[in-house]
Amino acid sequence: MADGDSTRSVRAGRPAAEQHAPELPGPTFAAHYHLAGEATGPYTYGRDANPTWTLLEDAISELEGGGATTVFPSGMAAVSAALFSLVASGDTVVMPDDCYQTTRALRERLESYGVHVRTAPTAGDAQLDVLDGARLVWLETPSNPGLDVCDIKRIAAAAHEAGALVAVDNTLATPLGQRVLDLGADLAVASDTKSLTGHGDLLLGHVTTRDAALAQAVRTWRKTVGAIPGPMEAWLAHRSLATLALRLDRQTANALALATALREHPLVSGLRYPGLPDDPAHAVAAAQMRRFGCVVSFTLPSQAAAERFLAASRLVTEATSFGSVHSSAERRARWGGDAVPPGFIRFSCGVEDTADLVADVLQALDAAR
Repeated sequence: MADGDSTRSVRAGRPAAEQHAPELPGPTFAAHYHLAGEATGPYTYGRDANPTWTLLEDAISELEGGGATTVFPSGMAAVSAALFSLVASGDTVVMPDDCYQTTRALRERLESYGVHVRTAPTAGDAQLDVLDGARLVWLETPSNPGLDVCDIKRIAAAAHEAGALVAVDNTLATPLGQRVLDLGADLAVASDTKSLTGHGDLLLGHVTTRDAALAQAVRTWRKTVGAIPGPMEAWLAHRSLATLALRLDRQTANALALATALREHPLVSGLRYPGLPDDPAHAVAAAQMRRFGCVVSFTLPSQAAAERFLAASRLVTEATSFGSVHSSAERRARWGGDAVPPGFIRFSCGVEDTADLVADVLQALDAAR
């Protein structure tokens, strides 16, 4: 019988029990290793590999359902590695026009290297219309911050038929919410700064693939550009994985409860959460997601109303990012770059007691009137 998510989260990447040894070895701080004779072996130089990385990479690979994982010092380092290690001048990349804005900002850099970029929205599987001649199709589902969803299996099948690779940014869902490699993606990419590590105290990212050649390309990219994580961050991330399923269960329960409470609120419009049965993305999301994530989005009537709402909350930190055990929210338009109204709120549910969180949000909305 297969282990459940919490059992796998607790045990992922942990070495076999050894007498008098800690269950999870502490971080290895090393720029170099003793290396006599030929330069072979698992650990030769600190930019190539580190035992602490190895344990974390093994753990993430287990949660992703197999393959080889390469960890990076941030989510954007992982995104950049997946893109730039696999495409060359003359190639075509298909990207969502509503994905994370810093990912979209890579378009200019890709084009400066002679890569052609086509874009299409996430909703409605619009990428299917622009696949011809593509080398790589980039998906982000649910999208950030709009929470639209696309059918990974359908797009991956069509992309492979057209000769393209498929990478999916799975940051919002995590491997316990959506197994993108099982759905046909060639690469699973994520900012582990968010829900995977879930405490808002470190930056990290990863790329996982079951294709050995793709894995080698990504790992070589990390080595040559030096985009390596610190051992302490990697160790903290691995430690955090033990509570991943517990955190996600509470966060998704809170998100559904909050979204349900906001459905009829007179100040709220444009409410989105894929877990709501009447959300436009629910049917596709329910077919491919096991957890719908911690993020709820909605719009208040104005910038001023949004700022009053954020200031009035007792339990919610006004901050960017998402996925922490502490609930946070922000008026997303303050950054520019996203096609959202001035009063658009991206809300990340933490692990607070559900009733407390919902009550706090409702009283903050009263204060925003």
